[in-house]
Amino acid sequence: MFIQHQDFSPDLLALIGAAEQSIRRVAPLFPLDRAVAVNPFHGMIDEPIATAAARLERAVGIRIFPERALCRSRIASGELVRADIITALAEVAPESGLTDGDILAAADREVTPTHALATVAELAAGASGTDWPGLVSERIGAWAQGYFDEGQALWSSPARDGVWVSWRDWAMHDLTPEIHGLTGFAASVAGTQQNHWRALGDACVALGIDHAAAPSVFHRLLCDLCGWAGLGRYRLWQAELEDSRDSTLSELLTIRLIWEQALHATYARAVSANWDKTIEAHRQPVVPTREHQIDATLLRAVEHASARRLDARLRNKETQHVAEVRPEAQLVFCIDVRSERMRRAIESLSPTIQTVGAAGFFGLPLAHRASASAITETRGPAILAPSLASTDHQPEAEDRRIIGRLGRAVARFSRAAVASFAFVEAAGPLRLGPLLDASLTRGRQVTPHGPAPRLTLAPDSDTALDAAEDALRGMGLTRAFAPLVVFVGHEARVTNDAQARLLQCGACGGHDGAANARVLARLLNETPIRRGLAARGISIPADTVFMAGLHDTTGDTVTHFVCDPVGDRYAQPVTSLTRVLDQAGELVRTERSLRFPDVSVQEELCERGGDWSQTRAEWGLANCSWFIAAPRGATRNLNLDGRAFLHDYDPARDPDGSWLTDILSGPVLVAAWINLQYYGARVAPDAFGGGNKLLQNVVGGFGVTDGISGQLRGGPSDQSLSDGRRFVHEPLRLQVRIATSRSMMERALSKSPIVRTMASNNWIGLATMDET
Repeated sequence: MFIQHQDFSPDLLALIGAAEQSIRRVAPLFPLDRAVAVNPFHGMIDEPIATAAARLERAVGIRIFPERALCRSRIASGELVRADIITALAEVAPESGLTDGDILAAADREVTPTHALATVAELAAGASGTDWPGLVSERIGAWAQGYFDEGQALWSSPARDGVWVSWRDWAMHDLTPEIHGLTGFAASVAGTQQNHWRALGDACVALGIDHAAAPSVFHRLLCDLCGWAGLGRYRLWQAELEDSRDSTLSELLTIRLIWEQALHATYARAVSANWDKTIEAHRQPVVPTREHQIDATLLRAVEHASARRLDARLRNKETQHVAEVRPEAQLVFCIDVRSERMRRAIESLSPTIQTVGAAGFFGLPLAHRASASAITETRGPAILAPSLASTDHQPEAEDRRIIGRLGRAVARFSRAAVASFAFVEAAGPLRLGPLLDASLTRGRQVTPHGPAPRLTLAPDSDTALDAAEDALRGMGLTRAFAPLVVFVGHEARVTNDAQARLLQCGACGGHDGAANARVLARLLNETPIRRGLAARGISIPADTVFMAGLHDTTGDTVTHFVCDPVGDRYAQPVTSLTRVLDQAGELVRTERSLRFPDVSVQEELCERGGDWSQTRAEWGLANCSWFIAAPRGATRNLNLDGRAFLHDYDPARDPDGSWLTDILSGPVLVAAWINLQYYGARVAPDAFGGGNKLLQNVVGGFGVTDGISGQLRGGPSDQSLSDGRRFVHEPLRLQVRIATSRSMMERALSKSPIVRTMASNNWIGLATMDET
């Protein structure tokens, strides 16, 4: 919840309820330093995509389906057959009266969305010739960039009094609207109530917005706020993880309503008739049209065809039942689709190396504080609140802390409004060497990761033991331990990319996986932990040593943290493993280079991350389409083309279904968020994409805008989805396959309500491998 009980009238309480309903339709937008993939349709998973399409067409004026040419190309190639359409139609629109012939005929024509229902600002623009929608967006953005600033601005807006109070004080002194013809705007703002809910109620009365129209009107205005609404939703998201409340987004909604109220008062004679019709349209229920049903059916048919090919490959592959003999090494990778190629390459080179797929935070949702830093970073999935604390601070490293503070002070000074000019004059020549080096060598700069991090808990505590046990059981790593077990986190070493966090590990809160891997390796090398695990049925051989590694997904190299402590054990040699990993990296780079038309030799892939002019250092998770939870033998040596999230799962070792429940409610949900973020950015880039990297402007240290516009953007950039000539991401929803029985799946889904809802409404495709 985001409100506290107050003495409000029934009418106002109804409007507040409508505001909460609309706010839940908005997906959170995480700030740049902790950016993760978010499902842009998160607030609409309780309805089928056809209904969501009708809702977003009303609110934003966009289509959320792929172009029908995608279906036509699949039909022409023979990949999509009539049976796929018949099956999809029975799932999506069984009572629509449509036939498979109707669907096939409709695939030959494209459709355009209708316009969104007009705001007062748009009606006023039509009446006056003034671009009021653009001005409203620009003025809200100008205020918000200062208010939400996280250290980039020299003079940031005071935020202690809240969004509404801050904007109200600011708007009472902003004469820009009046210069453009909105006479008396500052005075009208001064006359609003100090409580934002009461101000919202007054605006609704003036605009004729009743409880029937309010949910739709509010959603329309929240969508008009673009990324600012997402940022407000993020604050509410974080507050609720901490069992707190936040009213940022409802206050932003009030601000947008005040603009509507002021414009309506000024242009009442010209806009009232059309506004009354708009309000009546908002009162109508959201119902998908025939075209929405057709698009939803075509999309589902293409997904059926894709899933059918995957299922055939899984069925026709001879399952390799790996005997439980001790491997020479075990490498635990993140389920990220970029790990699929690396795991396949390693296993093709060495049958004695076993790879495992698990969520990249390795079961440790950390609140991590790095040495010399005052910032606590969330190193875990966005859907979880951190339950463990870690640090790499060393008591003897006081000089590191001082150097870190000095570096941050210099960086802040260099960005300041006035001091930046003096900084360039004084320090510019000192930057010439590194500037030339970065421009000419283009080599990847490997950032040091500092001392070995550790939990702040004592290693003999029950909480530390619980964390170790949960981590191992979540990976299925409870027996047949190799002499060397490496937890391989991943990172994307890129430069000059404002949205670089979207290329990092989503399960680690938009950071690399190094801290989680190193903390777990250190924890499992502790003797008290080993003794405690043995008492709980997990016996780790005395000669087993745990180590951390890091997979650079841009250059496909894997490094080891060989200097991290291993307790009183002998560190295992990694020379032969390193040789295999180097060879595997060459294989992966050769395979990946085929997706880059401008790459002639694989060495160029290693250089792309260090090239500060490169807008496509890597493709990230583009084309992520499948999620498979099964024993590795079901997919080992199967080329899935870097499209599959691969999570190890053995139903024989999960008698009560608790492991499966954890997979569904965690990794599957995160993978679906990633998949749907790419889907949204591909089908509706103006609404759900990050825009053109060449035009991005970082604001406040928390987000990007298109140039100097006031609209905050989120999601993958244009360059993450296209090579400039063709799209590299196929807009299909995630297809999940689980090696389990239907009864066990149903039991796990009963404990994973969000995933059950997404599957019921086809936001993901979910089936057991026995059913395919």
